[in-house]
Amino acid sequence: MFKKIAIITGTRADYGLLKPLIRAIENHSIFELHLIASAMHLSHEFGYTVSEIEEDGFTIAKKIDCALNSDTASGVTKSIAAAAIGFADAFEDLNPDLVIVLGDRSEIFAAATAAMIFGIPIAHIHGGETTEGAYDEGIRHSITKMSYLHFASTETYRKRIIQLGEDPSRVFNVGAIGLDSIKNLTLLSKNDLEKSIDQQLFEKNVLITFHPVTMEDNSAEYQFEQLLSALDKIKDTLLIFTFANSDKQGRIINQMIESYVDRNKHKACAFKSLGQMRYLSCVQFIDCVIGNSSSGIIEVPYFKKPTINIGDRQRGRIAPISVIHVSNDQAQIEAALEKAFSPNFLASLNSMDQLYGNGNTTAQIMSVLESTTQVELKKSFFDLNT
Repeated sequence: MFKKIAIITGTRADYGLLKPLIRAIENHSIFELHLIASAMHLSHEFGYTVSEIEEDGFTIAKKIDCALNSDTASGVTKSIAAAAIGFADAFEDLNPDLVIVLGDRSEIFAAATAAMIFGIPIAHIHGGETTEGAYDEGIRHSITKMSYLHFASTETYRKRIIQLGEDPSRVFNVGAIGLDSIKNLTLLSKNDLEKSIDQQLFEKNVLITFHPVTMEDNSAEYQFEQLLSALDKIKDTLLIFTFANSDKQGRIINQMIESYVDRNKHKACAFKSLGQMRYLSCVQFIDCVIGNSSSGIIEVPYFKKPTINIGDRQRGRIAPISVIHVSNDQAQIEAALEKAFSPNFLASLNSMDQLYGNGNTTAQIMSVLESTTQVELKKSFFDLNT
């Protein structure tokens, strides 16, 4: 059985998803938690969200600064190199028995690469998924091939991991871990949320999270301008923006958000990081989520709220009927907004299926970790025709 388990978190988003698992491992009688914070967590520009981890009472074993001072291709590549050096030092010092990672960000790629070279087994959460509009696609599948245990969020994704050559005995469909928090958290009341964000909600409210689309030709500035122009057309609606991540051209989007809010303080506000509690509390009271974040496809449907998913960043990801897919085009976004607010569409969401599990992912992962007693890192490629 594993004893010392290192969990890697690099952003506000993955920390919110991982928190139930972090807590479960911390409270386990045998497991020893080593929490490593990196990347955007340590950047004041992106909210210095490492403080949120510490406020939750977790001890951070290592902080790995990746020097996020540029969102160019060169800057992101150098950040990966800096992260790899930091994780090498951390693994040498902590000597964990298992490394747990989630998703597909560049610092997670660096952590997985270092763990593989050190001969440390990797457990990967949310593998097998597709996001054709971002280079995360290649990173995610690379992490899959470096990992030993796989925790997929749907049966389709489980089968895809096996298609990549991973032994079915090490691949588990456990659902989306983000639903665990939604199911178990006591979210803020409307009054408490308004106090927390220092903003009164309107009769109609929209939450916007838009990240760079790293594999598309159109610039982030052009794409986001199309969205802003569409938002200008809706009346008597509060626009709640959350900042983009640190991918290529992310700073361009954040500068545009700041400029837009400055011009529209009567109807718009922005946050570097809402944090998990405020974000989910917002979702329960807003009328629509707009952007290209995976949360709009995985977590938001749990609330039976509509999502307008823009562009190709999430293309290929399994989505319920609450998700309206549009291109980076103002007219399409405007039409999608009209559909999202229509009574007939909203009524159809009441009976829709939940595609990403029922909120017991942490318990399933813990069961696998507890029952895994032997690890053979010399993996044979599992050929589907055998």
